[in-house]
Amino acid sequence: VQLQAFGGGLVQAGGSLRLSCAASGRTLRDFDMAWFRQAPGKEREFVAAIRWSGGTTRYEDSVKGRFTISRRDNAKNIIFLQMNSLQPDDTAVYYCAATPRVALSGLAFASSYAYWGQGTLVTVSS
Repeated sequence: VQLQAFGGGLVQAGGSLRLSCAASGRTLRDFDMAWFRQAPGKEREFVAAIRWSGGTTRYEDSVKGRFTISRRDNAKNIIFLQMNSLQPDDTAVYYCAATPRVALSGLAFASSYAYWGQGTLVTVSS
């Protein structure tokens, strides 16, 4: 499975960006997928996850109400992260990740994910 994330860029505080992650190599209909981010000098942290069925999502507290994770219904091989009301603290490299179905309790942990994309940089200026 290869994952490629794109859509990052420079945006002013209060602006929006939509990240995409495209998967290839096999269908991901039975895979849970997620977004993580890593700011300079900080550890990688969970942002959002979506179950293989698309019916269940999870968010890190600081992005709830601002970010929305979704996946394209027909192939489920593409996920999106719509980011609104961006703040400078959202500046980071954003990574998409995928794994065969895991327990709900495991969705927020990087160790649960077997496949990772290369990351896309999001910079929010104040």
